Amino acid sequence: MSDSDDPIYKLVNDLPGTSVTGAVLHMLDWVAPGQWKNITHFEELIKDQTGEDDQSLIQQIGERAIVLYTDSSNNYQKAVWCFQMVDSVDKTIVAASAVNLIGQKFDLGFLKALTPQPETAQALDAAIKLACELASFGFVNGIPGDGVGEFAKALAGYGKEDLIRLAAFIAFDCVLPLGPNFIDKMNDAVSSSSLTDNKLFNAASKYLPGGGIEGQKAIIKKNIESAGGQLTDFAKVKGIEQGSIFEKVKGVVNFSDDKLDVVAAAIDMMTSYYLHTGIQSVARRVIERAYSEI
Repeated sequence: MSDSDDPIYKLVNDLPGTSVTGAVLHMLDWVAPGQWKNITHFEELIKDQTGEDDQSLIQQIGERAIVLYTDSSNNYQKAVWCFQMVDSVDKTIVAASAVNLIGQKFDLGFLKALTPQPETAQALDAAIKLACELASFGFVNGIPGDGVGEFAKALAGYGKEDLIRLAAFIAFDCVLPLGPNFIDKMNDAVSSSSLTDNKLFNAASKYLPGGGIEGQKAIIKKNIESAGGQLTDFAKVKGIEQGSIFEKVKGVVNFSDDKLDVVAAAIDMMTSYYLHTGIQSVARRVIERAYSEI
C-alpha cells in the first residue's frame, strides 16, 4: 500500500461505520468500558473532542486541523502512513478466500484455508508492530529520537482510540496466538532473528528509529523491555486470557475452527483495527492542537 495523501477529514469520513473491525473492537468494551466510540465523521470527532457545537468555530477548527495535518514538519501524516503500512502488511501475510455475512455475525467458514505463521514469526511480528506503535507515538507527539521511555510512560495514560488499539493488540496479536508469556516470546524472537527476512520489518524500517538494522533491532528489544511490564500487567488486570478472548470473539464471529493461532490469523486478516483506530487517534490529536491554536 502506498502512502496516502488524503486529507485528514477524508480519512476519517472514509472509515466504515459497520464492519468486522467495528464489531470486534466493540466486543473489547469489557476491557476498556466506554472508552471507544466508533466516530467516522470528522465534524462529529471535532465536537466530541472539543465539546463545541458552534458551527462557525467547528469550521475554523476543522480548517486549522487540515492545515496542521498536511504540514509535513508535524509528522502527522507519517503516523498515519505507519498505521496504513502495518494494516496492509498484516493482510498480505495471511492468505484467505472469502467472507460471508450471516445476520449480525460474520461467518469465517474459510478458516481451514488459513495457515498461520510459526509462533516465532508471530512473536516477531508482534514485536515489530509494538515498535510501529512507538514510531507513531513519536510522530504524533513530536518526540525526537527513539522516545522509548516516553512511550512506556504514556501507555499508562492511554485512553479512547489509543486504549482500545492497545487492548486489541494485546488480545489479538499477543495473548491469543502466543499465550500469557507473550513478552518473553517476543524478546526471544527478536534476539534470534536477523529481521531482514521479515515482511513487516522490511516495510516498517523506514519509519522506525534506530538508524540501520542493528540499531533498529536494539530499539525493538528496548521497547519490549520498557513496555513489557505494563502490557503484561494490563492483560492480567483486565483478564485478557486466551479462553476469555476466544469466548468473546465467538459472540461476534462464527468460527469453523477452534485453533487459537488460526483465529488470531483470521482476525488479523479480517480487521483493520490498527489503521481504523490509528486514523481516529491522529485526527483527535490534530483537532486537539487546532482547537488550542484558534
